[in-house]
Amino acid sequence: MSQVEDRERGGVTLSIVVPAYNEASVLPEFHRRLGAVLDKMGVSSEIIYVNDGSQDGTAEIIQGFRNADDRVALVDLSRNFGKEIAMTAGLDHCHGDAAVIIDADLQDPPELIPALIREWRQGWDVVYAVRTHRRGESWLKRATAAAFYRVIQTIGMVRIPPDAGDFRLLNRRAVAALQRLREHHRFMKGLFAWIGYAQTAVPYARDPRLAGTTKWNYWKLWNFALEGITSFTVMPLKIATYVGSLTAVGAFVYGLIIIFKTVTFGRDLPGYPSLMVTILFIGGIQLMALGVMGEYLGRVFNETKQRPLYFVQTHLAARSTERAAVRDEPPPAP
Repeated sequence: MSQVEDRERGGVTLSIVVPAYNEASVLPEFHRRLGAVLDKMGVSSEIIYVNDGSQDGTAEIIQGFRNADDRVALVDLSRNFGKEIAMTAGLDHCHGDAAVIIDADLQDPPELIPALIREWRQGWDVVYAVRTHRRGESWLKRATAAAFYRVIQTIGMVRIPPDAGDFRLLNRRAVAALQRLREHHRFMKGLFAWIGYAQTAVPYARDPRLAGTTKWNYWKLWNFALEGITSFTVMPLKIATYVGSLTAVGAFVYGLIIIFKTVTFGRDLPGYPSLMVTILFIGGIQLMALGVMGEYLGRVFNETKQRPLYFVQTHLAARSTERAAVRDEPPPAP
């Protein structure tokens, strides 16, 4: 690393990116545990809290952390942009040689960070945490998550590790690669895999949420799954083509059968029920295909606007980073 790069980044070894949306009830305990882990590690660090338009005093709590802890930085977004954008904002503002993304709800234990660091120092570019257990989650959520990973592994263009969430470490070049990807429909798990580089896994048992309520209901999870599938494969479009072709062939064959029976036996089939079923079935297939094309077209429409990913209302850098940057400034010319 050059002296210029080190000076620009403030000499920080590790950046912790924490997206937070209405997490006031859990933030104090999370910060206590995270601070204890960083104190034991003894590395220069910054903790970047990204307030994603919270309405429960989350920003005020983070400002209190910053007043008491020189490592804390606040990126306060102008509104709620969603977790994927909040993570992107945190990575855009980090200065460390490596960055760790972790949720504030304590389902991902901060105590696992040293294990991620050890793998990084072995030469891995990306170290992701893989959940061996999902404590506190219903069987339905576990089943649908397993089904989603199975589907996206089958039809996706990149391999997304199953049971790997957003909790991971990325080195500087992996962060720089992600910063170049400015698409609006962001499925970060896919982007983490898409950039490539050397990646390895660290297993852990995921804990239940310590406090507060989850921000993900089944409707949001369904839309999130659609986001992931449409962001990294065009297979749904191909499936619509195949289904449409098979339906057309089936209708043609069925028509030949009707003609043959009419010519051979000299009678018409009383086909009102079968006719209605056929019309409704083909109409449903057509609407489904139009819906799939609409999903992709809507994403193209949003991307062509080229709007910024987010706006920052307030950015308060960590005081330790500011001091390091000042300390590393070259002396004035005589």
